Amino acid sequence: MATTAESPNASVSDNFVTSLKELADGDRVRICLQCGMCSGVCPFGFAMDFPPSKMIAALRADVFERVLNSDSAWMCISCYACTEVCPSNIPLTAAMMTRAKEELILAGKVPAELQLALENSQRYGNVLGQSPRRRSEWVKAADLPINVLGKDNKSTDVLWFVGDYASYHPRVQLVSQALARVFSALGIEVAILGPDEVNDGDSQRLAGERGLFETLATKNWQAFRRYKFNEIVTADPHAFNALKNEYPALGITYPVRHYTQFLVERLAHLKTKFNREIKAKVAFHDPCYLGRANGIYEEPRQLLTAIPGVELVEMGHSRTTSLCCGGGGGGMWMDGFHWEKAHARPSEWRVREAKRAGADILAVACPYEPPRFEDAVKSVQSASSLVVKDIAELLADAIAG
Repeated sequence: MATTAESPNASVSDNFVTSLKELADGDRVRICLQCGMCSGVCPFGFAMDFPPSKMIAALRADVFERVLNSDSAWMCISCYACTEVCPSNIPLTAAMMTRAKEELILAGKVPAELQLALENSQRYGNVLGQSPRRRSEWVKAADLPINVLGKDNKSTDVLWFVGDYASYHPRVQLVSQALARVFSALGIEVAILGPDEVNDGDSQRLAGERGLFETLATKNWQAFRRYKFNEIVTADPHAFNALKNEYPALGITYPVRHYTQFLVERLAHLKTKFNREIKAKVAFHDPCYLGRANGIYEEPRQLLTAIPGVELVEMGHSRTTSLCCGGGGGGMWMDGFHWEKAHARPSEWRVREAKRAGADILAVACPYEPPRFEDAVKSVQSASSLVVKDIAELLADAIAG
């Protein structure tokens, strides 16, 4: 991982500020107003010795080594909430918090859960430590003609970037199978990379491992180059964010859309395929990397309201103020660490909010979320009747009749 050379006469704080200048708008940290909005909105700010505003205060006081001697940065789940509310437009998530994590990794101060995920990413190309050969096994259960590039052919109209959890996790495989059924019903030609695909690397980057991110991105680029396709579609907002916003800086540029954007363009056709009403109040959870990081709020709602029988209800926090599920920025792999420090789970807060909104179904659009929210439902007694479904699953249910 490339870092700025440190001046032997500079303080830890000076070297950290210098390193921020390498990142887009990173030096805007100098114009912080110390309003405290970032710390107030941070989901785990209450459990941090140094929430964002205090980190900046430590920089200004030339005592940033205190921040690096704490574990505050690992409480950050990269949800972009602090960045969203900052009146000075400081890139707190992508710059300051991520750079702090990089420094902790370089110092070897990494939670064991996260270390395992990073090692699996390096060794296997996925955070779950599964064999690359098993990446496309979920296709067999879908019982649909999904092409695997390299195995079946060399070209496709749409390349479906599936992702780790959607490929390997039993609960999220059901989402992949549902989305495959929707594509099939619409007659859309899609293909996957199968064993040639590796993790997109975005969460590893935000967890401070930029070198690993670049390695994974390069492996995906090498796979992309072997085949012909017109665009990339993914159900993973983290992969979408990486492909759209981070890969181009490495010279890897392809058209990419989240599946909700892709399907909304085909909504008229999709409506003709619905055979069943889903009579339920549905609350939609805005994923951080679909919403705050990329401004996609309406397309998921358009798909949901198009389903016969669905009544969309909004939770207290939605769109730009949506609560994080807790999985971003490496949080997906640090549940034990976060619980030990905070004795709270953002996923449980969100489930309670869905129930307060009167929802029967909590709809999601990110592969991190079905298992996280279903676990939360089990632990929140008042939410036992809440059903968690990806939008793709609801669409497939309405088509199946």
